[in-house]
Amino acid sequence: MDAPANPATPAPGLRYSDTRLGQQFVRVQAIEARHLDDGARLIGDFNPLHVDEAFAARSRHGGRILHGVLTSALMGAELGMVYAGTALGYLQHDARFLAPVRAGDVLTITWTVTALLPKPRHGGGIVQAEGVALNQHGTEVCRAFGRMLVADTPVA
Repeated sequence: MDAPANPATPAPGLRYSDTRLGQQFVRVQAIEARHLDDGARLIGDFNPLHVDEAFAARSRHGGRILHGVLTSALMGAELGMVYAGTALGYLQHDARFLAPVRAGDVLTITWTVTALLPKPRHGGGIVQAEGVALNQHGTEVCRAFGRMLVADTPVA
């Protein structure tokens, strides 16, 4: 379920002109303890809720939880891969965290295209989408909104 550490360059992604309103993109992501550990090192946030099992067990969460910013990043990665090679830039990403994410959870991340804003000067347009992440119990753990500038031809 996880991408390889050094994946080969993907084939050109979806073009702006091939994107449709209501189109959905889905990714399933298993969360492992290494996501919490590596995430803390990557972003420099060593809050004991993320790195200290004994401390986190006494918290309202009952154990370690994934950093919200990492949940958000895992969500955004799906749009990045859908438009790999055609994205000109990820313009906006807003996330609202609704429930904790833990090692052992399996997230199903679904993005739905909600608007297409042509930008002929840029050779494509802005894809606006809303995302939701559900855990294996069907609990909504995060909602997100994203806007990506996408070309109609692969970006050199």
